[in-house]
Amino acid sequence: MAETTATALPRGFRSAELGWPQLDRIPHPPHRLPVIGDVFGADRRRPLQDSMRYGRMLGPVFRRKFFSREIVFVWGGRLAADLADESRFAKHVGLGVANLRPIAGDGLFTAYNDEPNWQLAHDVLAPGFSREAMAGYHPMMLDVAERLLDRWDAEQAAGRAVDVPGDMTKLTLETIARTGFGHDFGSFERSRPHPFVTAMVGTLTFAQRRNVVPGPLSSLLLRDAARRNEADMAYLNRTVDELVRARRTGSGGGGDLLDRMLETTHPETGERLAPENIRRQVITFLVAGHETTSGALSFALHYLSRHPDIAARAREEVDRVWGDTARPGYEQVARLRYVRRVLDESLRLWPTAPAYAREARHDTVLDGVHPMRRGAWALVLTPLLHRDPEVWGADAERFDPDRFEAGAARARPGHTFKPFGTGARACIGRQFALHEATLVLALLLRRYEVRPDPGYRLRVAERLTVIPEGLRLHLDRRAALARTPAAVDEAPPAPSGARCPVTGRGD
Repeated sequence: MAETTATALPRGFRSAELGWPQLDRIPHPPHRLPVIGDVFGADRRRPLQDSMRYGRMLGPVFRRKFFSREIVFVWGGRLAADLADESRFAKHVGLGVANLRPIAGDGLFTAYNDEPNWQLAHDVLAPGFSREAMAGYHPMMLDVAERLLDRWDAEQAAGRAVDVPGDMTKLTLETIARTGFGHDFGSFERSRPHPFVTAMVGTLTFAQRRNVVPGPLSSLLLRDAARRNEADMAYLNRTVDELVRARRTGSGGGGDLLDRMLETTHPETGERLAPENIRRQVITFLVAGHETTSGALSFALHYLSRHPDIAARAREEVDRVWGDTARPGYEQVARLRYVRRVLDESLRLWPTAPAYAREARHDTVLDGVHPMRRGAWALVLTPLLHRDPEVWGADAERFDPDRFEAGAARARPGHTFKPFGTGARACIGRQFALHEATLVLALLLRRYEVRPDPGYRLRVAERLTVIPEGLRLHLDRRAALARTPAAVDEAPPAPSGARCPVTGRGD
């Protein structure tokens, strides 16, 4: 599970020192200009989708240059599989992720490989995502999901469409806040997003903007935005400090994540997390623990609304497996294999954390073709990796949950489905997110049929993460819930990709 970091890896290279000795062999967009590079024609509001456009044009490895910053992008299945080799490559903290370090510091997501707090926090918190811990979170997940159902019942009764991304954000924020930290933001009682969400979106958006503004000009072009970002970060810090203070002076949380941060020592060294690191970890979990899951649920509901046959098949599974159970148990969620495939297929097309970076631990050659010096790095574009026709076929753009049927998943090359990153630094909360999303999606399918707005076309908003922009759905309440007996116990879903470093379970 641990990542070998015997020596510190460089933080990065200037353009002239990218660490790719044969950089000129890697294609770049046409019409590149001296000094400014590939700036003209770049979409600064949607840099991910802009890079996806060039990736389709230039192939599975390409580069783009913005003033002094040049980035090598990768999306081919073979290349990504090679980058997943933990003996030769490690996580690279760069671009937007590094821009979050002023607020998240050496938290689990933003720590550099040589920072000791990553391993300390990982080892202390990993038991918080065990099977036993997950079963303990399940009733609280249900409680929050029922608040969403109450809200959607009221919207449906009034004949109003629901704001899917907005409501999924409320749901996932309340879920991670309650299960991890014993806190209730009261999101469903608010007509507008909680200020924590507003501040979080502000910091993510600012980090994204810094990626596309040249360093020498950032102080001028982003002056007002930087002031707002300082205020947003201050609010996030105050909110978390108050949450931790309340726990220290009040009763415990029954062994939740915050209790573990405050009370648990490392099993081997006896070390504890320092107060500043606890703040950074709480912010990391509150932000990462809800932002990506809300996007995954939103994309899944979009695709289900556009594919009523798939929605009907998923709904039939829920009715059959859960029967007339009012509050499904933890084990009943794991039996929803087809619902899980719907989520996996949504995450394939739009992984809500849409890129991850890898750097060379030592001099090596990528895919036997591209020499890389120690510290050289590449950015893997996950949405294109998940659309590689050599892996997913000529119809890779089509939504088809059967791609994750057990036999199809076993036949697919490894390391080609990476919605949660890769290796030892992959998302520690991955199974938490998947259990929550499967539970919520099944509850919604059981109660409603969802209809799209006929005029809506999918627009993807980017703020380091991605989410459907302006997605509203119409609800039809089902006449009656199915009364079929619950299915007999089945084994949990078969793995469909790389294994989680915490639980050992697959996608």
